[in-house]
Amino acid sequence: MPSSWGKIFKVSTFGESHGEAVGVVVEGVPAGIPIRLEEIQKDLNRRRPGQSKLTTPRDESDTVRVLSGVFEGKTIGSPIALIVNNQNTISKDYENLRETFRPSHADYTYQTKYGFRAHVGGGRSSVRETIARVAAGAIARMILEDDLGVKTVAWVDTIGTISSEIAENNYPKTREEVDVNEVRCPDTQAADKMRSLILEMKEAGDSVGGIIRSASYNLPPGLGDPVYDKLDGDIAKAILSIPACKGFEVGSGFSGTLLTGSTHNDEFYVEEGSGRVRTRTNNSGGLQGGISNGETLVVRAAFKPTSTIFKKQNTVNIEGKETTLEAKGRHDPCVLPRAVPIVEAAINLVLVDAYLYQRAMNPQWFQKWAKIPDYYRDLKL
Repeated sequence: MPSSWGKIFKVSTFGESHGEAVGVVVEGVPAGIPIRLEEIQKDLNRRRPGQSKLTTPRDESDTVRVLSGVFEGKTIGSPIALIVNNQNTISKDYENLRETFRPSHADYTYQTKYGFRAHVGGGRSSVRETIARVAAGAIARMILEDDLGVKTVAWVDTIGTISSEIAENNYPKTREEVDVNEVRCPDTQAADKMRSLILEMKEAGDSVGGIIRSASYNLPPGLGDPVYDKLDGDIAKAILSIPACKGFEVGSGFSGTLLTGSTHNDEFYVEEGSGRVRTRTNNSGGLQGGISNGETLVVRAAFKPTSTIFKKQNTVNIEGKETTLEAKGRHDPCVLPRAVPIVEAAINLVLVDAYLYQRAMNPQWFQKWAKIPDYYRDLKL
């Protein structure tokens, strides 16, 4: 079962929803980089269950521990191991799923592929696996912010048929703007409607999906590689690997098909003062030919309604016989509010890997575009 990602910044995750713990091993992080544990915990707190009435009531602190790779608050160049213990599992709630498949869930496909599965909590297919990605993504975020000034901010754009009215020139620039409410939608009027809809679905034992939009600011040009390692291709793979994610687009995406080339093309100009090449519009979403062009990276990710609901549904069992299912347990009526930090982490993991690869391939690029933090100077790099 593939559980690794990255060329230089290599991430290997482990653990299941109702196992002892969930964790990650991160390789390829240069020595001497400050690791602020409170920053990792902050990202995990945004993802954790039980944080509001809109999420699953499973009560987990998701407290992270560092097992290796960090000494006196800095990386030492060896693999960094992070772990979060599972503390609030109620496996008996899943006993009726031992031989019955939840509609639209990974139960059937896992059973068919492997011939055996961990039915409690969904095992490896559970969104709880993303703890590892968010923890590793926090390290990636710190490196990107410290070295390049790159900041990725995601937010809930739509829930069901309710859309926010956040214009491109008014995208949130900080996570604090996003966390102004429990929906994680900076458009407070839309957020109120979204909150009501999620609670309505929760009361009805049903679920609802939506779209998350993300913007990565200050991304320098030159990240990503042509053909098979395009940056948008790698980001798409990372985003679509998130549980419940069923759609991805970058820049104008599908709406760009409604435009002509003359209206869609992003015309270049030279920015006065800096001399940088810029674009007057950003329909490309910050990427051209699979390589960053220096503009804001804008992506959207579509999430389906949560598969596990409490309404009676028709299904089949492990013997291939038709039956019905009324699920038990604790589940999100909408994954979107908790998926915001997961989307950010996925993007940051791809960006930091592309950054470290470009830095190794072209040292002159690093000297031009990196801020070169003090800790590099201390190491005389």
